[in-house]
Amino acid sequence: MKSISLTYKILLPAFCCLMLSFGALAQETALDTIGTVKKFQKEAKTAVQAQDFETAMIRLNKANKLVSTSTDLLLRVDVLLSIAELNYYLQNYSKAATETNNAIILLNKINDQEKLAKAYSLYGFILTRTGDFANSEKFLKEADKIITQLGDEKKQAEVVLGIGILELKKKNYKIAINYFDAAIPLFQTYNLNYQEAFAYLNKAEALLSLSPEEVRYNPLNQAEATLQKSLAISEANAYSKLKIDSYKIASYIAIRRNNNSLAQEYLDLYESKSDSLYQLYLSAISKGVDAETDVGNLEEIIVTQQNDLDKKQKSINFGKMTTGLSIALIVILSLLTLSLYKNNNLRAKANELLQDKNNELLLAKEKAEKASLAKAQFLSTITHELRTPLYAVTGLTHLLLEEDPKPHQKEHLNSLKFSGEYLLSLINNILDLNKLEANKVEIEKTTFSLKKRINDVLVALKKSADDRKNNLHLEFDESIPDKLVGDPLKLSQVLINLIGNSVKFTQNGDVTVRVQKQEHTDKKVMLHFEIEDNGVGISKKKQKSIFETFSQASLQINRKFGGTGLGLSIVKNLLELMGSKIQLDSQLGKGSKFWFNIKFDISEEIQSDTNPKNIIYDVDYVALENRKVLVVEDNKINQMITKKILEKNKMQCMVADNGMDAIELVKTHDFDVILMDIHMPGISGIEATQKIRDFNKHLPIIALTAVTIDENLDEFYRAGFNEIIPKPFKTEEFFEKIYRTLEGRKFPVNT
Repeated sequence: MKSISLTYKILLPAFCCLMLSFGALAQETALDTIGTVKKFQKEAKTAVQAQDFETAMIRLNKANKLVSTSTDLLLRVDVLLSIAELNYYLQNYSKAATETNNAIILLNKINDQEKLAKAYSLYGFILTRTGDFANSEKFLKEADKIITQLGDEKKQAEVVLGIGILELKKKNYKIAINYFDAAIPLFQTYNLNYQEAFAYLNKAEALLSLSPEEVRYNPLNQAEATLQKSLAISEANAYSKLKIDSYKIASYIAIRRNNNSLAQEYLDLYESKSDSLYQLYLSAISKGVDAETDVGNLEEIIVTQQNDLDKKQKSINFGKMTTGLSIALIVILSLLTLSLYKNNNLRAKANELLQDKNNELLLAKEKAEKASLAKAQFLSTITHELRTPLYAVTGLTHLLLEEDPKPHQKEHLNSLKFSGEYLLSLINNILDLNKLEANKVEIEKTTFSLKKRINDVLVALKKSADDRKNNLHLEFDESIPDKLVGDPLKLSQVLINLIGNSVKFTQNGDVTVRVQKQEHTDKKVMLHFEIEDNGVGISKKKQKSIFETFSQASLQINRKFGGTGLGLSIVKNLLELMGSKIQLDSQLGKGSKFWFNIKFDISEEIQSDTNPKNIIYDVDYVALENRKVLVVEDNKINQMITKKILEKNKMQCMVADNGMDAIELVKTHDFDVILMDIHMPGISGIEATQKIRDFNKHLPIIALTAVTIDENLDEFYRAGFNEIIPKPFKTEEFFEKIYRTLEGRKFPVNT
């Protein structure tokens, strides 16, 4: 029995090898056919690039003849789609539709979603050209659905382009432009130059059909600039058809500019060039018809001769195979013995390798922890170094704007102010993200009015929306309790990032904020928030990573719309901290909708609105006049800026260069409040405050500092500070904190 088992084990591999050899012989003919077909397709592609459409048509028809009886359905589909694409390009839409339909029939027999999406997309393009808009939309949407599931952003961009062309033909010009704007950055990302030029050309045509009243900008100028982009790409890549079509759009622009002679010149150029090109198309189409009938007999002869050669070759191969099998049996036995020996050695080496890897992982963990600590320290240091000069920029800008500058100077100063605020926002975002990732952010519980909080956010973002010609809308469920308990600051931060993101990626559109009540008990309420826009949208592929740090839809989108990709990451982290989760529904060309559900406690306090006019900063500036302020600051420029801001509000100001001088001045003067810097030569602001508290417990001291304060709040308050103002600051916030601190005093204020 053992000898039979051993014989079986030896002969089984040999038998398998024999079967494989026979299978290989059967595959040779199929491989030859595939190679020939691929060769014909490659030659056709090269011919199209050289505008030799006749050769391309003949090669593809030959390929089609070879695969017509093949059992390889995917190969047949591939050839049919190549023929359909060529006929679509040659404007032979009837033939293109027939071959695409044949491909779809075959694809329904096999499961190749990628090819099916391609066929649906092409069929949608063809139906758009033939005026069957309803079915075109149906096939394009089916293609988009499949490609979205596959996560193929490159192919999705082409479908989005197809939908844009469909909307253009349906005269929905603004919708069409949105789709083109969504597709163009993706074409740039994947270097699809022809599609990019084609999208610009169609966008220019759509822009020409808009009136300035519809879009609040000059569409004629936009159309001309867009056409130039298309023309530049077409000339650089010798896209003759697109270049010819651009002459027609250029003639329309010239007519709109009342330059009739130039319009006629472009129109004549378009007609003459397009006639020549169309003759090439007709010639290729006719050659293709001839090739379909003439090639048949020639191919039959070739196939017959090939069969004879195959029979002879099989006979020779069989003789070689029996000799080879004998040698193979000996080799197999030798390999089995060697394999057992090597397996034992590999196991031993694998154990050693695992131990080494464990040691490496422990070392990597230690390095990562050190790197994380170094990153936090670096961010703390660098932000302080950035905030100090930034305070000078924003402070001086504020002072200059207060001095009644000339109109052209005011424009420059406003730009400088915007840049300073943008840089400050970036610094704050980096710090916020760092704190969130280090789990150093805590949720506060305070009573607030939700509707007022949202209105404040919308007021803050109104200018940005106006700059991009967008309308902001609020749909607020009035049954929501007036007073809620939660963290209004973090909720505002979430809303500012989400609404600001929608405003940034929408132009000449609408951004809607919806707040609805979902569940309501005596003590808690569950709210549903939605921020929806009709901007360029986000592809399914990018939706998976859009909430990651420094993530944006693409480099081109970053350049076009700006931003760092931090905002949505902050939103995700903040909502998770508040027990919620951000959700996203988006479609390229149609827009995006961000939404989340969050639970709040209902406040039992009955409070009157202390701010009925919805004023963000509530300060009695008259009450601040003649108050005596000591500014403790070692930086001369910052001294001058703070002093001037205070004196403009009629406050009396003295300056100390360091902590020791400040202590002596407090002993000899009566001050209403101290503004104390932290990092100074000699003793720090914290040490100076502690020494002042030894002999004066009640004098309000405010930390006016550029250091990262959030991580050291307890230390500041233990040292004796009443309030903290981070530099740089908004002037309104600066005076509000001073006013609030002074109002909170428990003893009469000297005036």
